[in-house]
Amino acid sequence: MSEGGTEMRNHLAIDARRDCFPFCIVWTPIPLLTWLCPFIGHMGIATSKGVIRDFAGPYTVGEGNMAFGRPVKYWKLQPSRVPGGEENWDAGVKEASDIYKNRMHNLFCDNCHSHVATALNLMSYNDSQSWNMVKLCVLLSIYSRYVSWAAVFKTWTPSLLLLIFILLLITVSQS
Repeated sequence: MSEGGTEMRNHLAIDARRDCFPFCIVWTPIPLLTWLCPFIGHMGIATSKGVIRDFAGPYTVGEGNMAFGRPVKYWKLQPSRVPGGEENWDAGVKEASDIYKNRMHNLFCDNCHSHVATALNLMSYNDSQSWNMVKLCVLLSIYSRYVSWAAVFKTWTPSLLLLIFILLLITVSQS
């Protein structure tokens, strides 16, 4: 394979140790919130080069580091499903980030999931402009992969411990 081909393959490679997730939606737990509901967490979207962008709070879009820690899950998307490919992917991520740098964060209606949905809508990912936070939450739960077993542990252990504690309280209170 030519040197350019090797370079392109490396360009598209996921490297979780360096937090490099080209063409991916990434997710990390939010302390307390994820403990209570393990499907709720913080979401970001990465550029074609793998640089993560996330709506981190009011008028703030982070670049390179997620607001609540390193990604524990990722969903690799296909740049071929974006009209215009890689260039339009990056343009969608940039435009969504520019929009959200001017927005107030709202936990329930205009949040990190909305930022990612806006990016996908702007780039017309999969010929769709109907991306939203609920759709992303469901699809990420189905199609994502954990970066490691430690990431699975980090995501689920607090919830399981909380559940065990509640069950013990119920059992003790009924005795």
